[in-house]
Amino acid sequence: MKLATLSELNAERAARRPVIVVTDVASGEQRMIKADAFAGDPLQADLQKQLRMGKSGMIEAGGKKLFLNVYAPTARLVIIGAVHISQALAPLARSLDYDVYVVDPRTAFASPERFPDVPLFADWPDVALPPLHIDHYTAFVALTHDPKIDDPALLHAFQRDCFYIGALGSKKTHARRAERLKAQGASDADIAKIHAPIGLAIGAVSPSEIAVAIMAEITATLRLPKEKAA
Repeated sequence: MKLATLSELNAERAARRPVIVVTDVASGEQRMIKADAFAGDPLQADLQKQLRMGKSGMIEAGGKKLFLNVYAPTARLVIIGAVHISQALAPLARSLDYDVYVVDPRTAFASPERFPDVPLFADWPDVALPPLHIDHYTAFVALTHDPKIDDPALLHAFQRDCFYIGALGSKKTHARRAERLKAQGASDADIAKIHAPIGLAIGAVSPSEIAVAIMAEITATLRLPKEKAA
């Protein structure tokens, strides 16, 4: 790889923007494709497929063998609420190589004893969330059931293009939440981003089962084409 290409690649990775380097196996020629160029590239379908899977791989196109080297940002999970579900969800997400952060101003809940080896932010969302630089490669879940904590957190997530936003609560609870959020400036499009009730419908009951349902839905949203993940 040329030094100029490597420098440009490192800059994109530092900014948490995905990049794919395409190498012609026969000739060794390379080209780097940035995220904003995926949609207009002749290899668009292959680029999107490999990016969804987060894996590099070989393809054939135009009679050539091409190796697609995928550089995708590490996925993050921001959990609002240091609750029982979060205690099961955090280690599950970490086992799937997510960077996990827990936010809860209630210090009795957000304690290292309950969340060993997980970064904790015992502040209100308006203080805790901006330094996390939440972006498209962030899954965001609101689990406190407390509007004073969940609502401002969700309003922040709407602005950050998270690939997944979920919130705990029944359909009735979510309807009330939607009205509150709209009163604070959220649009119908914002509300539509929320997966609620959160998680895949697998009949989950216990905190651990609910954590599995949440993580399964996050995985489907990240890995599957939009029409299949919906």
